[in-house]
Amino acid sequence: MKTIGITGKPGFIGSHLANYLGSFPDKYQILEFEDEYFENLNQLTDFAGRADVIVHLAGVNRHEDKHYIYSRNVELARILIDALDKSGNHPHLIFSSSTQEAKDNPYGKGKKEARNLLKHWSEEADTPFTGMIIPNVFGPFGKPFYNSVVATFCHQINMDDNPQIKVDAELELIYVADLIKVIRHLIDTRNQDPDFRIPATGKMKVSDILSLLSGYGSGYLNDHIVPEFKDSLETALFNTLRSYRDIREHAKPLTLHKDKRGHLVEIVKENCGGQSFFSLTKPGITRGNHFHTRKVERFCVVKGEAIIRLRKLGASGITEFKVSGDRPVALDIPVFYTHNITNTGSSDLLTFFWSNEIFNPEDPDTYYVEV
Repeated sequence: MKTIGITGKPGFIGSHLANYLGSFPDKYQILEFEDEYFENLNQLTDFAGRADVIVHLAGVNRHEDKHYIYSRNVELARILIDALDKSGNHPHLIFSSSTQEAKDNPYGKGKKEARNLLKHWSEEADTPFTGMIIPNVFGPFGKPFYNSVVATFCHQINMDDNPQIKVDAELELIYVADLIKVIRHLIDTRNQDPDFRIPATGKMKVSDILSLLSGYGSGYLNDHIVPEFKDSLETALFNTLRSYRDIREHAKPLTLHKDKRGHLVEIVKENCGGQSFFSLTKPGITRGNHFHTRKVERFCVVKGEAIIRLRKLGASGITEFKVSGDRPVALDIPVFYTHNITNTGSSDLLTFFWSNEIFNPEDPDTYYVEV
């Protein structure tokens, strides 16, 4: 088992990485970390001294003082080096820099200098160092007006605001789920590349991003129709958009079309193919307790009584949906929410499931975490 320290653990990438690695409790132990550790050298030294691997994600993306963006990113690297020297520990050090290094701005300059400082320290300490050069990161739960333009657009579309384009540049984008899987690979292989360029999930102009997300907004947020996805980037953008919905809005009451023959219920309208299946669950049995990073899923109980429970990774609150075949509801499962379904009735439970992709046992995108 490896002990992993993640600076910036409460942040966007850090929380995703900690939650993902936490789904492998037999392989990784995640150290506690608070941003305040950088103001207390003793706490940071204790943190640094116990880690087999440190993933240094802490940094400043935006600030009204442009010089502070540069100086703080360099300062955080120097403080971490001081803590490592004081601890006497020489862990594998993984640093998150940015493709902004190639541009003449305070953030890129600060990240590049910080990477060089950490590279030099690792050479002196004779310990592995990975300097990640990362494209624009986006994904569920990003902070609007801070983490990415994707986060800002998704927030505004869900709030019925009017997003504006400032610069219509082409962006290299990486979905946060793709990034954290790369970082896990770097941890496992003890990668020693100081200039490791993370491959992008895809490229897209800002105007095309907005057009795509706006289309998802009208088709999915309003009409609950799952769109067609041309590639993994579009699926990731869709999953990011729906992560900004209130969790209760992921359930949609369905219409029973009744006549003398019985009734008919339309469960899924989609343009992207995938796989449909059903399960029969005995009374008192619970299925699930897992999460997905890319799949789009829809549940619908068609016979019996059940409770579907969801919990956002890293959070403690559980959302419950009491569902019944007599009152059909289509419930979409957001990515990065662990979920389960329990038969609460006295008879067999019949549940319909739909996923946008065919199950692949070699890449199931299914990670087991108790709700």
